[in-house]
Amino acid sequence: MNVQRAAGLPGTNLPLRGIRVANFGWGWLGPVAGQTLAFLGAEVYKIESRARVDINRTLPPFGEGIRDPDRSIQNHAGWAGNGSITLNLKTPGGCALARRFVKHCDVALENFGPGVMRKLGLGYEELRRVRPDIILVSAPAAGLTGPLKDVRTYGMSLSSIAGLDSLTGYAGGPPVPMENAYADPLGGIVGAFAVLLALQQRKRTGRGQLVDFSQQEAIAQLIGPAFMDFVMNGRVAGPIGNRHPTAAAAPHGVFPARGTDRWISIAVLDDAEWQGLVRAMGSPDWATDPAYALAAGRIAGLEALHERLAAWTRGHDDYALAALLQEHGVRAAPVLDVGDLLKDPHYRARGTFIEVTHPLGFRETIYGAYVKTSRSHVDVQPGPLIGQNNDYVFRELMGMSEDDYRSYLEEQAIY
Repeated sequence: MNVQRAAGLPGTNLPLRGIRVANFGWGWLGPVAGQTLAFLGAEVYKIESRARVDINRTLPPFGEGIRDPDRSIQNHAGWAGNGSITLNLKTPGGCALARRFVKHCDVALENFGPGVMRKLGLGYEELRRVRPDIILVSAPAAGLTGPLKDVRTYGMSLSSIAGLDSLTGYAGGPPVPMENAYADPLGGIVGAFAVLLALQQRKRTGRGQLVDFSQQEAIAQLIGPAFMDFVMNGRVAGPIGNRHPTAAAAPHGVFPARGTDRWISIAVLDDAEWQGLVRAMGSPDWATDPAYALAAGRIAGLEALHERLAAWTRGHDDYALAALLQEHGVRAAPVLDVGDLLKDPHYRARGTFIEVTHPLGFRETIYGAYVKTSRSHVDVQPGPLIGQNNDYVFRELMGMSEDDYRSYLEEQAIY
């Protein structure tokens, strides 16, 4: 198999080249943080075990339809750029080896609950003893301190305790939580940013540090406008559907297009843009009504305005209509589904999604490098086979003897 000896990506100009990361992360946040650092040139190793198979490896679809933890395309996309070593942290030997490995690393990442790393003998103080300048980024749900530090959450419930779910839903109705776990990928990006800041500070001072990163506080940044509205005006925001949050735009929403489940988003922020929309529609009588000429009138009659606009958009192709409206100075875009993303010419041109050959021989589509710089190029490889870097890390990097290596395998510390 064509498997890398060391994790990390080729390219002499990548900014984090020479930085090694022990990634204890799991779920979705862990892989995104490691992936981002790997795209910047770091040598990142996912620490996992067959004793507790990562959930990403259990999710379909599977390469060639064969249900195998090494064939999950979800794992290949999410963990792209990470290597893999297998340490069974349920065993004393596995935890001891993890500490020995961290001695060779600059950074450790984890998103377990508070106290888990300490119970494993892998807390910040323990890691400092083996690597005094180590940077440990801990990213539990609500941080390492405070009354909520032990709260059990999932990616979607995090948006509830951050206040975000109180804002989503149909106007006048109850909250409808977001379907996707946005806290996870956002937390991964913020976690990687925390690593960059800590590395920069270590470069200046020579000292590592513990980074206490709360996923809850990260996703709370998305409610900034509603937060400020409450602080300054005493207003408590609630679900408003697709209306503009401060009633500063009309029309403002998602409208049906020609075809099954095809939609287009349209936002008109001022009177000049409204006139552009009117011209694009061919100046129908209803749109030239003086009541709609000014924003105040359009906002007052928003429901009727949206109904009339929807009747017009329904007869048009979403892509073609978006292009027409853009030509007239109107903010408009087709609402793309996953299939659209893969064939969209813009994403194709930028390499947002790429087709690669997995070491097991099948072709698959994964994310391309979302970190793009003018001085370097990232060769994105799919997420790792379980333990694909064991030989390199344990025997070459850590200098483990053949007898010790076999002993750890037999006791399933390396497993």
